[in-house]
Amino acid sequence: MAQEWTPSLWGRTLTGSSNWRLRIDGLIMTLIKDHQSYTINVEDAAAYRLQGGTFWSDFTIFSGSAHEIRVDGLPNERGVELRRAIDAALSAKRIREDAEYILQANKAATAWARKVQEHLNVRRWFTHEMQHEADATRPTELIDGMDQRLKNPDVVAFLGQEARNIEDSKKKWGLLGPFYYVIRNLTHTQNELVACKDLFDRVERQPLTKEQARAVICFDNRVQVVASAGSGKTSTMVAKAAYAIHRGLVAPERIVLLAFNKQAAEELRERAAQAFQRLGMEGIQVETSTFHALGLSIIGKATGERPDIPEWAIDPAAGMRKMAELIDTIKDQSPAFRAKWDLFRFVFKRDLPELGTAEPPDVWNAQGQGELLTARGERVKSLEEAMIGDWLFYNGVNYQYETSYEVRTATESHRQYKPDFYYPDIKLYHEHFALDAQGQAPAHFKDYLDGVKWKRVLHSEMKTDLIETTSHGIRNGNDLERLGAELTARGMVLDPNPDRPIPQDGLRPMESQELMGLIRVFMSHAKSNSLSPQALRQRMDAQSDTTFKTRHQMFLDLTTPIMAAWDAALAAEDGIDFEDMLNQAAAHVESGRYDASYELVMADEFQDASRARARLCRALVQKPGRFLFAVGDDWQSINRFAGADVSVMTRFKEWFGSSQILKLEQTFRCPQALCDVSSAFISKNPAQITKAVQSVAPDLGPVLQAFQVDGREKIASAIDRFVMQLAEGVRQGTIPPGPNGKVSVYVLGRYNADRQHVPGNPYRYNREVDISFLSIHRSKGSEADYVILPEMLSEFRRRSFPSTRTDDPVLALAMPDGDDYPLGEERRLFYVALTRARRSVAMFTSRGLRSSFLSELADDGAVVITDVDGTEVQEEHCPACTQGVMVQRTGPYGEFQSCSNFPYCRYKPPQRRSSLASFRGQHGQR
Repeated sequence: MAQEWTPSLWGRTLTGSSNWRLRIDGLIMTLIKDHQSYTINVEDAAAYRLQGGTFWSDFTIFSGSAHEIRVDGLPNERGVELRRAIDAALSAKRIREDAEYILQANKAATAWARKVQEHLNVRRWFTHEMQHEADATRPTELIDGMDQRLKNPDVVAFLGQEARNIEDSKKKWGLLGPFYYVIRNLTHTQNELVACKDLFDRVERQPLTKEQARAVICFDNRVQVVASAGSGKTSTMVAKAAYAIHRGLVAPERIVLLAFNKQAAEELRERAAQAFQRLGMEGIQVETSTFHALGLSIIGKATGERPDIPEWAIDPAAGMRKMAELIDTIKDQSPAFRAKWDLFRFVFKRDLPELGTAEPPDVWNAQGQGELLTARGERVKSLEEAMIGDWLFYNGVNYQYETSYEVRTATESHRQYKPDFYYPDIKLYHEHFALDAQGQAPAHFKDYLDGVKWKRVLHSEMKTDLIETTSHGIRNGNDLERLGAELTARGMVLDPNPDRPIPQDGLRPMESQELMGLIRVFMSHAKSNSLSPQALRQRMDAQSDTTFKTRHQMFLDLTTPIMAAWDAALAAEDGIDFEDMLNQAAAHVESGRYDASYELVMADEFQDASRARARLCRALVQKPGRFLFAVGDDWQSINRFAGADVSVMTRFKEWFGSSQILKLEQTFRCPQALCDVSSAFISKNPAQITKAVQSVAPDLGPVLQAFQVDGREKIASAIDRFVMQLAEGVRQGTIPPGPNGKVSVYVLGRYNADRQHVPGNPYRYNREVDISFLSIHRSKGSEADYVILPEMLSEFRRRSFPSTRTDDPVLALAMPDGDDYPLGEERRLFYVALTRARRSVAMFTSRGLRSSFLSELADDGAVVITDVDGTEVQEEHCPACTQGVMVQRTGPYGEFQSCSNFPYCRYKPPQRRSSLASFRGQHGQR
């Protein structure tokens, strides 16, 4: 409704204003003055001005030129009404605009919700890709703007019933979001459990568990299944393929099941064929393949030439022979390489920890203090001193360790000074100081610098020759070179000899075979991670200053020509190795040179995937609408030596993006008591994925037994006795046999040499017992009624379980951070051994050589260690080395106690003196 304003009579008279009339109709404001009409828009605030005075208000229109149209004489109260009318006109416009915005936003949101709902109404999993698309297309800004405008009651009033309709609409599509998607998928799962019950019940010989069925139904783009030992992961993979085909989610020819070796791939193929037959899916087949066969196929199709893999690039033993051949050739061609090879084995065989940190001892003295060994057999105080001693011995230098200084320095409060090294042929003393680049000692080395100063002053005053080396100088490589120069300058002749005989109590150098094995593992990881020699050196340069870079540099100097020779040998045969093949195949898929047709990729034993395998999996499913289903158990990751990288599984989301992480926690193999023990043992490592393993297998007797004999040579007879007792139990009916009338037994060895403990003369028991030997590494995926672990031993300088050889720090150059939990991979290996048993595990050890793992189980109350007759064995651990036990010995002065690891541990507990000896000691009598 239009409104008008005119000046009052008094206003016109007193202000001298002419007669005028102002009209507002909607947003149009018209001023009529002196028979002239001026029209402006209320929204154009710069086109007019309303200004109040003492009694009257004036109104001015700015015509865009210097001329202004001004009227006056409007009473102030009417001026206020005019201002309100202008504001009301503007407010009404804003309300109309807001209402229009709300209607359009609601229309867009409703259209979006309708489209999303169409996807949701389809009977299938609402994937992360679908969720991402829904979230990406959601008209978020419009919806947020609508919500803000609906807070205005005037806008709501203007909309009337339409506002109520919009609120009802919001309740429906406003729920569409992450939480709703989760609920929707849960509902879908419940519906599918009912709709596909027949398939889940018949696809395998036994109905799927709900855990397995839910993993099958979960058809997200990236799914990781963390499967407990014996939880039926193969059944789950086979059922997934059958379900995908049955529901029309993926065509059979677009499914591939990937295994890590031919045997596992063949098992998957057979299990899938049997499942399809049980379900009446005649003529249906899916592809099963090893990663390597698939990689070869991809390269062949992408390039038109299928590459060859030489036998020595496939078989580990043949590969080591080939590497030895290549290294011998390099040695013959390069004396410098040969010298560096021998120097690394002899002197640089061990890494150095950060200055001032604890160093693992080689031996212990009688007081229980840890010491380090040199090749010549000295017991020294640090790894740096041991390295210097090894360098001197390697070079044939005549030296003495901690011999008394030529001048008497002993006082009432200080013992005689003994410099670290002395070279009698040239009368030169040598002190090695624990000083960093700034000449500072570790903070906890109390008064150390005072001792350094005292020694320097003493040699200066006594005019004795002194050479110094420091921790910093050893770690950067300068001091050993300088030491050699100083010795030769004084007339000594260095005679490097890697074959110098090692005394019986000396620490042997790294065997060439061991160094070759380390390099082979390093090469595998470097190739898997596509790291060139240049990239490896860049990674080394980026390491912290506390790293022993000199050793790492030397290792790369050895590895680089070997890697080049290896690749040249491959090229000479027009071949590639596994790591190259996987990376090349992935590159062809990533670049589009090969169009992968697979829509569902399932990978078995994913805990043993290398980064190259993970890269190929990621490439195969890089296009939209693809599905990766990876199954594994990080608790069973035991193949790091072969290039496996457990972080591919523990950091699955970092590799593959948004993912569903599911667990199969019900096992059909081990009884619950064994599950509890093995899970508690492995779960001490916090870096692993947690699981609560539940068993449906019955308990049949003790799940863990441990037998200790008096010497390792008696282990074989103890195992023979155990097997014969099993056979007798089957004959007498006290031990239930398996379906074939026998019980199965695995002798599982940490090393292949443990095969010697398989009992002979099988005719004595083969009607009741099937027994075979497997290494623990090869036993994964297998199971038996009884498992025998023959050498649960920890012994210095001999094979032990656990093996105490930790990953060499140089491997960090070629791979990401590994599992830094102590003996992490060995713990997983022990877990694998324990979980092969359907009934019981029997462990055998020897007095004084008990495995630390077995001791841990005993300390945790998981097992009681007995002799072969069942009597509990009580032992006192050595407080020094903690690995041996205290044993009674007889010497020239009678009986005494010492560590079973003598001579490596010389600890003896303090002897208690008799009361007479105590009396004499207190009164100074002799």
